Amino acid sequence: MPSEDWYIEKLVQELKDGDQTATVLILCAMMELDLLKESYQVAIQDLGGLEVLLNLLDTDDIRCKIGSLKILTKISQNVQLRQTIVKMRGLQRMVNNLDLPVKELQALAAETIKNVATSRRARRIVREHGGIGKLVKLLECFSNPAERRANMEEDLEVARCAASALWICSKSTKNKEAIRSAGGIPLLGRMLRSPLENMLVPVVGTLQECASQEAYRAAIQSEGMVKVFVKKLKSNNTELQMLCASAIFKCAEDEGTRDLVRRSRGLQPLVSLLAKADNKQLLAAATGAIWKCSLSMENVAIFQENNVLQILIGLLTDQPEEVLVNVVGALGQFAQIPANTTTICRGGSIKILINLLKGTNQALLVNVAKAVGACATVKDNVEILFVLDGIHLLWSLLQNPSAEVQCSAAWALCPCIGNAKNAEIMALSLIGGLELVVNLLKSTNNQVLTSVCALVAKLAKHQKIVEVLSERGAVPLLTRLTDTTDNRLRCYLAEAIEHLCLWSTNRESFGECGAVGPLVRYLKSKDSRVLLSATMALYELSKEPNNIITMHKEGAVPQLIRLIGSDDHKLQEFAAGCLRNIRLLARANQRAAR
Repeated sequence: MPSEDWYIEKLVQELKDGDQTATVLILCAMMELDLLKESYQVAIQDLGGLEVLLNLLDTDDIRCKIGSLKILTKISQNVQLRQTIVKMRGLQRMVNNLDLPVKELQALAAETIKNVATSRRARRIVREHGGIGKLVKLLECFSNPAERRANMEEDLEVARCAASALWICSKSTKNKEAIRSAGGIPLLGRMLRSPLENMLVPVVGTLQECASQEAYRAAIQSEGMVKVFVKKLKSNNTELQMLCASAIFKCAEDEGTRDLVRRSRGLQPLVSLLAKADNKQLLAAATGAIWKCSLSMENVAIFQENNVLQILIGLLTDQPEEVLVNVVGALGQFAQIPANTTTICRGGSIKILINLLKGTNQALLVNVAKAVGACATVKDNVEILFVLDGIHLLWSLLQNPSAEVQCSAAWALCPCIGNAKNAEIMALSLIGGLELVVNLLKSTNNQVLTSVCALVAKLAKHQKIVEVLSERGAVPLLTRLTDTTDNRLRCYLAEAIEHLCLWSTNRESFGECGAVGPLVRYLKSKDSRVLLSATMALYELSKEPNNIITMHKEGAVPQLIRLIGSDDHKLQEFAAGCLRNIRLLARANQRAAR
């Protein structure tokens, strides 16, 4: 047996058999070994040393506890040993030691929990045994380094280790809620003011992890933490920069945070981080923050001044998907400005975007479809998309299993159809695509249904397409949706019905399927868009006598009279037109009765 293996075996054996004093001495001897060496770690486990070390956490001897944790902190960096520690109820013992009023012991227990709680099961165990509340309580040990007092270094180390453990635990959704319930947000906010970067890293790490929840984002904004994130973007610590950018990325979902980042002069530092393209984690966080901040057009204007569009276009190649999702998301926002779509489409970048439509990453597909759809809002770009097969690829995304991808593709196709020179020919060349559209009307997802109804409304402006949609059962499927209470869906649904009424006997079919009654009830809506769409649909339906009878029974007349007094001239016109059709039928019946 090699001498070092013999030595570790002897130490483990003595650890099993020795008294308290001997145990402390053996633990000291073990700490002198290179415990990061895998052969030592495996030997400690195989020889039964791991069980002994965990049992020492249940003793009353503080020295044995501290010695055991010092060793466990190092060997728990081994994946296999971490799993074994969890199985041997090691985490429960570590959590129990967080209560003991010994600073070094608390810090070591928290540090070891950080190493071990890397799996979902381990994080659940920490929560279920009260570990989250105990770790949050340890954050109270933090005091500003500017305040000189006794044992300050020990207190800071306890707070740092507790924050590190919470960072790992916060990867589980229920733990995020547990941290908030335990009062962790204000304590983390207080620690955020620390000038010590080794303290800031786990604190910002925890906050950015929890910022996926709305309650945390609101607290981060209200307690002024966003300004600190912006300030630390200029730090020399790349990990801290990455975490701050990631926090802004998640928090900038809210308009108030986006405005705050701009007012705090945080947009320029984010742009500066794009120069560190070799650090992919940092690049992903920076591009994500730029994407979300670009949801506000005021921020886009500032990014434009800093040449961000060209930088983003340059990042479309040779990047991991995590970066591409954010880059393309930002490009989709920049493309809201027509001049930018020309820059995208006239260069080679549009080819790259269209090629990305062939991928399988659903988040990337959603953003690429949005970007391509934004480019299609300019008529001249649609022909480019058609030649490069981009429109065909968008149609194919309608059969993607992801509802979000389906929704994004349908919205992107709307301007493609609306601005195409030969939309009818384009759509009819893809009969399979029209079948997909009709099938998606059977979806149970309101977002998908809304986008598909909007697409049907665009397609139905062309008579031959209406014929195909009608033959494939679009009328009864659209009628089935009329009972919805979703105002956005109601708006596009009514618009689709209006356009489908222009073909053959569809007016009569909608009446027979029962679409008229629900549409009349839409006239009570307080949403102006719903009122206009419903009135326009009823105007078309009122050209069929049987539908007028239904409208009369449903009380449409007083509602239409009320709408004639609207400030919206278009709404006035269609309400009056519908009433005219009702009146004409009534007069015709009177004449016939004579």
